[in-house]
Amino acid sequence: MTATRWVWYHPFRKTSHWAGCIYLYFIKEQHISANDFRVNGEIRSSEVRLIGPEGENIGVVTFKEAMDIATEAGLDLVEVSPGAKPPVCRVMDFGKFLYQRSKKEKEARKQQTKIEMKEIRLRPKTNEHHRGFKVKDAKRWLEEGKKVKVTIRFRGREMDYPEIALEDLREIAAELADVGGIEQSPKMEGRRMMLILAPLVKK
Repeated sequence: MTATRWVWYHPFRKTSHWAGCIYLYFIKEQHISANDFRVNGEIRSSEVRLIGPEGENIGVVTFKEAMDIATEAGLDLVEVSPGAKPPVCRVMDFGKFLYQRSKKEKEARKQQTKIEMKEIRLRPKTNEHHRGFKVKDAKRWLEEGKKVKVTIRFRGREMDYPEIALEDLREIAAELADVGGIEQSPKMEGRRMMLILAPLVKK
């Protein structure tokens, strides 16, 4: 369903000469249902399988009969399954349906939480004291529900011994196993080896 809106437009508003400067144009506003549903006069099929306002299955009727039933109930005729033969239509308050759907989508977006990623950086065989502080930070972040990227950077000939860094990452993952699980196994990227830990889901 479309609606036509008349709008007065003045392209030379800053000048003092109005004569001959007024243009009239049309803006076609698409009904909000056009993206997903056909409603009332938008329905193209001559026959439809009709579901009544109370959810009852009325059966196959002509489009005119379906529209008459919807009009008598003071509601809309909405095509809910266009791929069926004949298409399935339902008598409903379409405005209320859109509102409820929008409300549900808004609630769903609220529940989607973006998990923050933190990072600790080490070197192959970093001394135990320094590594302990880093692991302590990682544990706190995992307990707060954040992901942790553990990165070990190589310099010079350290690249010849990746197994040392791999062993370090395995030890760190084991130390944090009570609060986080491995989301991405250790892998090399240039002169870095990385491991990603994700917080454990609390039951």
